[in-house]
Amino acid sequence: MTEKSNVSSNRGRIYISGFDADHVEERESLSGWTEERAGETQSRWQRAWVRFKRNRSALIGLAVVAILSLLTVFARPVTLYGVTVQPFSLAPYDPTAILYLQDPSVNVYDPPSLAHPMGIDGSGRDLFSRILYGGRYSISIGFVVVALTAGFGMVYGAVSGYYGGWVDEIMMRVVDTIYAFPGLVLALIIVAILGRGYWQLVLAFSLFSWAGYGRLVRGEVLQVKENEYVLAAKALGARDRSVIFRHIVPNAMPPLLVLASLRIGTVVIGVAALGFLGLGMPPGTAEWGTMLDQTRETLIQGPGGSIPWWATVYPGVAIFLFVMAMNMIGDGINDALDAQETGVGEQGGGG
Repeated sequence: MTEKSNVSSNRGRIYISGFDADHVEERESLSGWTEERAGETQSRWQRAWVRFKRNRSALIGLAVVAILSLLTVFARPVTLYGVTVQPFSLAPYDPTAILYLQDPSVNVYDPPSLAHPMGIDGSGRDLFSRILYGGRYSISIGFVVVALTAGFGMVYGAVSGYYGGWVDEIMMRVVDTIYAFPGLVLALIIVAILGRGYWQLVLAFSLFSWAGYGRLVRGEVLQVKENEYVLAAKALGARDRSVIFRHIVPNAMPPLLVLASLRIGTVVIGVAALGFLGLGMPPGTAEWGTMLDQTRETLIQGPGGSIPWWATVYPGVAIFLFVMAMNMIGDGINDALDAQETGVGEQGGGG
């Protein structure tokens, strides 16, 4: 009687050969993100980190970004809602202080010295202190913009590539429309409408910059969604949201991370460009591009016929170092997460 009841209860069910419900829940083992080596399971992220650590240029770039970020954080005390959360101050002077009003020996455009390692700008302010503090604007805008645009673009591209059909057609036409306009011009228009300011710049570079991430993720999703572990998840009745964000998106992350790391430097250059054009932060702000705008006339001729090169060289060097370091990190991430090298190349070496 028991055997008959079991047969009747299983009647009508579909069994797919090669698909195991228990293994489908373990996405990494099905999707090829883990590898057995010497009895240990090593994920693709672990293998990528090992490869990244072997890349000296990427580690140098990471060290430069880390040092610049720490210098900007500890440049001046940080106070939130009246509470000092960071009491340290590496900058020797207040970046807004006009020093010749406090010390008669200080003059406008004084050259670098022991007291002022990067000299004095045209308003009598210490350039070293302003560059340390100004990194808070440039660097933080780059990271905030990339976090917002990469997150939205990932969701947008995943939905477009997964559903396909008329949904994909409409969503990609929106992306094509955005691509018809230069990104910097769109940002310039937004800032011209909203005015100068930190969050205005964040909005200007975030409103349309997600399109590149969306198109990239959409192309990756079109490939990943045809894999067996995705078909297995669908056959077992997994919801679309679970299939997209649990089985598909994690496997489309490597190219997204590479693009995001490279875009941080691009955003910093864009912010500096708007600042140089006088459309970035308000005048007098210690933002690297705005500092270049305030001293660009010194490139033609400085006071007394001399050219105070330090007023423009040091802010430009700060921008160059950060952007170059981010590009080195992006190249290192690209090499570490390259599918052919991390997967095919390693398997071929064992044969």
